[in-house]
Amino acid sequence: MGVLIVKIIGLIIVALGVIGIYDARDLSQKFFSNSDKNTSAKYLRAFGFIVAVIGAIIVYFAK
Repeated sequence: MGVLIVKIIGLIIVALGVIGIYDARDLSQKFFSNSDKNTSAKYLRAFGFIVAVIGAIIVYFAK
């Protein structure tokens, strides 16, 4: 039962990372200034990728 919960949490983390990658430009427009929109979108995409990889590692190593 505990393994299932850890896998579900890992999948939620993966989903949040993918959402961060997909909506990076909209999130950067909403939360940051317009002058550095491209730079902040690039950083949000990189952060979303790292979060998705961490979630995938959690799911992979959950036993």
